[in-house]
Amino acid sequence: MALTADLSSKWLLVSEPAPHVLHIELARTPVNAFSSEFWHAYGALFDRITAEGRDVRAAVLSSAIPKLFTAGIDLADAAKITTGGLSGATQIDGARTSLAMLRDIKDFQHAIGAPERAQFPVIVAVHGLVLGLGIDIIAACDVRYAAESSQFSIKEVDIGLAADVGTLAYLPKITGNHSLMREMAYSAALFSASDASRMGLLSRVVPGGREEVVAAALALAGVIAGKSPIAVSGTKRILLHSRDHSVAENLEYTAAWNAAALQTQDIPESLAAAKGRRAPKFAPLHRSKL
Repeated sequence: MALTADLSSKWLLVSEPAPHVLHIELARTPVNAFSSEFWHAYGALFDRITAEGRDVRAAVLSSAIPKLFTAGIDLADAAKITTGGLSGATQIDGARTSLAMLRDIKDFQHAIGAPERAQFPVIVAVHGLVLGLGIDIIAACDVRYAAESSQFSIKEVDIGLAADVGTLAYLPKITGNHSLMREMAYSAALFSASDASRMGLLSRVVPGGREEVVAAALALAGVIAGKSPIAVSGTKRILLHSRDHSVAENLEYTAAWNAAALQTQDIPESLAAAKGRRAPKFAPLHRSKL
C-alpha cells in the first residue's frame, strides 16, 4: 500500500514527493481559514500517520493556496467559541459555559500541536500571509522556512483575545528576541520574513515565492529521511524534553533514552554503509498496521 493511501481529505492534500517524505498541503479555499472541522482533520492526520505505523521519516507542511499560507481561524467558529462553545448547546450558567469553552480550547490546542507529537520532523514552508492561527501552526513545527515576501501577524489582540492555541506558549521558548516578539504580540502589527528571522522564529528565508520555499523544505526533508529513523526520532524527543527541563534533567532523560536506543541495528548499518560507500537501508520505526 502506498505511503499516502487514503490520507488526503477535503482540505488536506497529501503526497509523497520522495521516499519516506510526505508533503501536506492546506487547501481550504479561498484563504485556508480554519473551521472546527478543518483543525480536527489537521490534528487527526498527524496522529493517524503515527498510529498506523506509516514509514514517514520527514514531512513538509505548506499551503496549496497561491497567495497565502493561512488567514487564521474561521471567524464564524471564533464567534461560536466566545458565545458558549462549538457544541452549540445552550449552557445553564457561567460555570458550565466556562467548562464548554475550556474543552473547546484544549481540543484546539491538541489538534494544532499535533506536529510536535509526530515521531518525525515536520518542516513548515510558508509564503504570503501567515496570520493569527498561522503562527500557532508554525510554532508547533520543528523547522520553519519562509519565502522572502511572507508577512506575519500575531493577530489575536485585534479580535479581543490573547492567543491561546500555542503562540504565547511556544514563542518565548523558540525565539531569541523577546522584545521584538512582545512588540508584535501586543500590537498585532504585520512583520516581514526578515523580522521573523531576526526574532528567531525562522531558520531560513528563501528567495522567491511558494515554489521556491517548498522546494527548499522538501530538499531538507529528503536529507533527513535518509538518516536513521531511530536517531532522528530520538533527537526530536530529546530536544523537546530539553526545551522544558533543566540540563541535569535532560542528561538523565537522554541517558535513559539511549540506554535503549543504542541497541538499534541502525548503528551497524550506518557504519557498514559508510564503509561500503553506499546509502544505508533502515527499517521502519514501527510495523505497519495497514
